[in-house]
Amino acid sequence: MNACFLARNPRPIACRAQLLAALLLLFASTWPLAAGEQVFASELQRFRLRIVSEGLEHPWGLAFLPDGRMLVSERPGRLRLIDGSGRLDAEPVRGLPPVAAFGQGGLLDVALHPRFRDNGWVYLSYVGEGPGGYGTEVLRGRLQGTALHDVRILFRMRPKSGGGQHFGSRLVFDRQGFLFITLGDRGDMQRAQRLDDHAGSVIRLHDDGRVPQDNPFVARPGALPEKFTVGNRNIQGAALHPDSGELWVHEHGPQGGDEINLIRAGSNYGWPVITYGRNYGSGTPIGEGTAKPGMEQPLHQWTPSIAPSGMAFYSGERFPHWRGNLFVGALREQMLLRLQLDGLRVVHQEPLLKNAIGRIRDVRSGPDGFIYILTDSARGVLARLEPLP
Repeated sequence: MNACFLARNPRPIACRAQLLAALLLLFASTWPLAAGEQVFASELQRFRLRIVSEGLEHPWGLAFLPDGRMLVSERPGRLRLIDGSGRLDAEPVRGLPPVAAFGQGGLLDVALHPRFRDNGWVYLSYVGEGPGGYGTEVLRGRLQGTALHDVRILFRMRPKSGGGQHFGSRLVFDRQGFLFITLGDRGDMQRAQRLDDHAGSVIRLHDDGRVPQDNPFVARPGALPEKFTVGNRNIQGAALHPDSGELWVHEHGPQGGDEINLIRAGSNYGWPVITYGRNYGSGTPIGEGTAKPGMEQPLHQWTPSIAPSGMAFYSGERFPHWRGNLFVGALREQMLLRLQLDGLRVVHQEPLLKNAIGRIRDVRSGPDGFIYILTDSARGVLARLEPLP
């Protein structure tokens, strides 16, 4: 507490000056600057939030091109180009197949091949229609100018089904060049425990769509060989740990029980047999409790839910106090969470930007050392966090 408020006979002028300084610091945390800018004071770092580009319709995923441009996917089915100055190309990238944009589905994540400079491959996850309904699909195409060429679908979720929820999906390449695809249970929780069903799992493929022969279920009769995990509910955030190279993901729980998980071959993450979440509305338990032998425990869970989407480790130079932290976007309460880690444990978390910019759909650590976010809105924006002294 301020000494002015503890002293029996405070000095009025000095105390007024201290109070004024405190108020200025408080207001500076959300003081508007130039158009599209705000300043915030977090626990470890003051930073500016700068709007890079506007006019995006429900943007979902972000990828950085080597020439300084950015690719942004829009859920209605458009892939957009943004140049280094933030100018949004008026015409979407051409060459995409039909995208089923309804409910939570549409054009989802975008990722570049690890050797993009040499081959130009861009990977997209999206919802496609087929026999039985809808499901997540993944394609790759070669970016030339403002169009995708040599487009080929590498993965189709099966079986397809009705309903517009829980499609996933994030795309991540690991250091060995394998492509990981995260999926949801499509709103039918029991599917997440089935080995003959893609729903509720992480998929692992070669960069050209072939199934790696060391995938955990390749030799299991009746199992889909692309599956790498089972028991996931709806994964909308994924990132490689900068030191270990292991894949970390987060997934939506039902009513509570959002989880961070470390992805390991053949592991069962429990949904819907074990969960920290509850049934919507009634709040009644789901499954058999929160733990069961043979099923993984989350590294961290949120109850009540934060509705996580987007995930990035920070290892840049611009925010030295944040190096090694994990950043998670949250749709609920419209915030960015900064998580401090001790090995595999979350030891502290700090909410940033709460209700300041909207529902955060994606978060990325940029090649320039800034942190970039996308907001999920019909008038969505691409913004970035820039450090201040």
